[in-house]
Amino acid sequence: MECTKDCMKEYKSVAELFSLEGEVTDIRPYGEGHINLTLLVTTDKKRYIMQKMNTKVFPDSDGLMRNICGVTEHLRARGIETLEVIPTKDGKSYIKGEECYRVYAFIENTVTYQKVTDAKVFENSGRAFGEFQNYLAQFDASKLTEVIARFHDTPKRFADFKAALEADAFGRAKECEAEISFILSHADTYGKAVEGLKNGTLPLRVTHNDTKLNNILMDAETDQARAVIDLDTIMPGSMLYDFGDSIRFGASTAAEDEQDLSKVHFDISLFAAYAKGYCGAVKDSITETEKELLPYGAYLMTIECGMRFLTDYLSGDTYFATKYAGHNLVRCRTQLRLASEMEAAFEEMKKIVFEACK
Repeated sequence: MECTKDCMKEYKSVAELFSLEGEVTDIRPYGEGHINLTLLVTTDKKRYIMQKMNTKVFPDSDGLMRNICGVTEHLRARGIETLEVIPTKDGKSYIKGEECYRVYAFIENTVTYQKVTDAKVFENSGRAFGEFQNYLAQFDASKLTEVIARFHDTPKRFADFKAALEADAFGRAKECEAEISFILSHADTYGKAVEGLKNGTLPLRVTHNDTKLNNILMDAETDQARAVIDLDTIMPGSMLYDFGDSIRFGASTAAEDEQDLSKVHFDISLFAAYAKGYCGAVKDSITETEKELLPYGAYLMTIECGMRFLTDYLSGDTYFATKYAGHNLVRCRTQLRLASEMEAAFEEMKKIVFEACK
């Protein structure tokens, strides 16, 4: 879908505030992202990605851009292909105002995958995120801004869930008693990552926090990873978060909002493929505690996500966009199904991880 003449004119005037090569010839919507408005800007010499940043989701735009610039400069200094922030003509990393904009150089000859259909591609994505972790091992994670406070603080998410359940503002608790019971019965499993970071048994690392397959640009010809993108949620955290979120998203046999739960299963073969790539990349830097807890990280990120969906459902669907009544409850049920199957497979998952780390 192309922009109208009026919107083309508006966005062209914004684009021309950046240090682009050549004259702008075309601007149009691009990609499938849901947070920022993403546009493909074409000049007579190059292509760029311009985004209108969502400052409601990320109100600390200065901290966010400082994180991105710091990480990408660190990667580029080591010869790693990464996002290139194009400065404004007055040398700023982005335009700050009532509406905030930034521009990246377009990375040509790449593709993204919206879902896992090939175990080898999933293995490649695991290797890419593992290498991303390695490349940033010497970056001081404590210097990063926490752009979403307590994002993976699962005990805090659990407290939010209990508050929503107690309020039951929309009288929905009676519709999801089994899901409520499951989340309450697993309360003693939620604190290991947060506690590990606090007591130092888990190292503080630079984490991506949105490690879905579609956040890796793959080479259009070889399917090898070229660059990790969508760095808005770069924050200090645990390796468990990034590994776990990839598995939550990629090792499921069905979509996140599949209504037929008989189709929803944890695919241990896809887990093994991802672990082979990821653990193979980090085997020289991963700690014994991290190695032991990677399967738990997959479970934790999955049940946390299910908890968040159910919290939003009980609260009237105010955070996640929904397409129909009960959408968040459907999402919750898929995540809890996956979490329960992961829990049952912990021993097999541990064997796979330890083998992959050799």
